[in-house]
Amino acid sequence: MAEKRENTYLPAGHRDAPEAAGSTDAPAGSSRAEVTPPALGVRGMLRWAWTQLTSMRTALMLLLMLAVAAVPGSIFPQRVQDPFSVDAWIEDNPGVGEVLDFLQFFDVYSSVWFSAIYLLLFISLIGCILPRAKKHWQLMTSPPPRTPRRLERLPEFGALELQSTAAGDPEDGPKAQQALQDAAGILKARRYRVEVRDAAATDGAEASGSGDSAGSAGSVGAERGYLKESGNLVFHVALVGVLICVALGSMFSYRGQKILVEDEGFVNALVAYDSFHPGAYFSEDQLQPFSVQLDDFERVFDRESATNFGQPLDFTADVTTQLGPEGEPQSQELKVNQPLTLDDARVFLVGNGYAPEITVRDGAGDVAFSGPVVTRPDDPVYTSMAVIKAPDAQPEQLGFVGLLLPTAQDTGEGLSVSVDPELGNPQLQLNSYYGDLGLDEGNPQNVYVLDTEGLEVLNSRDEEAGGIVLSEGETYELPEGMGSISFDGVRDYIAIDVHYNPAQQGVLFFALTALTGLILSLFLRRRRAWVTVETTPAGRTLVRYGLLARGEDFRLRDENIALRAQFEKKWPVRAPEEDS
Repeated sequence: MAEKRENTYLPAGHRDAPEAAGSTDAPAGSSRAEVTPPALGVRGMLRWAWTQLTSMRTALMLLLMLAVAAVPGSIFPQRVQDPFSVDAWIEDNPGVGEVLDFLQFFDVYSSVWFSAIYLLLFISLIGCILPRAKKHWQLMTSPPPRTPRRLERLPEFGALELQSTAAGDPEDGPKAQQALQDAAGILKARRYRVEVRDAAATDGAEASGSGDSAGSAGSVGAERGYLKESGNLVFHVALVGVLICVALGSMFSYRGQKILVEDEGFVNALVAYDSFHPGAYFSEDQLQPFSVQLDDFERVFDRESATNFGQPLDFTADVTTQLGPEGEPQSQELKVNQPLTLDDARVFLVGNGYAPEITVRDGAGDVAFSGPVVTRPDDPVYTSMAVIKAPDAQPEQLGFVGLLLPTAQDTGEGLSVSVDPELGNPQLQLNSYYGDLGLDEGNPQNVYVLDTEGLEVLNSRDEEAGGIVLSEGETYELPEGMGSISFDGVRDYIAIDVHYNPAQQGVLFFALTALTGLILSLFLRRRRAWVTVETTPAGRTLVRYGLLARGEDFRLRDENIALRAQFEKKWPVRAPEEDS
């Protein structure tokens, strides 16, 4: 009996399994043989890797990793945006800076690891979308699920007995069929996908659950909410579209910076930029032919608040733009966060300051430098760093470094500070040097930095001659007959960013599409409804219906109430207390 009991648990065709198992090399006393899994091989391993990569769990993990990988780009300065800030950060943090630079933390969005996550996410999303889209299409084209045998077991159930004539009336049959068609029409009006089934195709045709049915007229199967999964697929397809557009934009876009001094112009040419950052596949032919000239610049500061006095309120640049050599010049306003669009390129106002007009003469009296000098504001009152380089001076090259004070005020200790950002009492405070400035070697230099190592000091607070202090319109004679420097006036300047991204509109389109798909997937519910129509022994028409939601649906009860209201509006319903 023990053998029979053991054999009864074996599948058919495996009655000899115990004997076969006994022929294995299992250790004595063990109840079953050791199972050795088959080797996957290269093909099996690749298939397993593809399955793991294209799972939705992996796609979500890669999306999270991409978001985390983008964090260093907002913490550390990026070389594509400000290479001088990157160099300064590395100099200020020796050791750590070199390590981070080696790990590409200053080139995050073009780094190997960020690109790898980006490409893996792209492949994973496509691998997730294709099988899901195929399955979704099969579900949409297949009929609604079959009618359950007992509708009363569904989360939402209802029954209505319609007013009808006495049993045996010839109109009883057609009335049940008409109720079936009416129910299908009501469900269609409520955006259900409907299939009307005859009595033979209805599981509950012979067993309605009450036991007193005289005959079934058929049933209606209905389903809606496929847009939920459609929205989910649209979201993922749009996400792939965003990734593609971002990649195309990074390859074919460009970004450049230019400083415009008042009454000076800029032509969109490669040599005209102060700094330029092209995409990997950028071509100079992509540069749109336009020009921008700064006519005037206005700053508005807070003059009423006691706590925020002097804070900037508004910056407005009046510029003249022209599209191509044949275009008509146009006067336009450029403001912060209100860029100009010139032939698909966008021009942003990103900075401003003062440019003192300087004239430097050498020891022979010849003009070695003349023009505006762009300064760099360092505080809210526009105390600005000024660097002047005169490599053409003779017999020695001259260099100056110091401060521009828009509204200078003496502190009483022999020092002056700026007390207001507007030009009330402009003053230059400079130290002067002579020697080799290093410009003849052709090596690029930061225009805001003067390397004084190896230069001889002419003027400073530590020297007998003292520092140079110039008000507007004054001239200072340099010691040792090295020449002179004049402060002729002050002009405004602005810093502009020119952006061109041919895929920008595509990113916007796919982003809005993704948002639409996300809304559909979050707020729509997948629901199924079934209606059965029967003729009772008393000759009345009995309508039963049930509702089922896929997942949690707190509004399923509301759907039941609304559906019942539609039924009662369509048919004369017999009250429960009426006699049969």
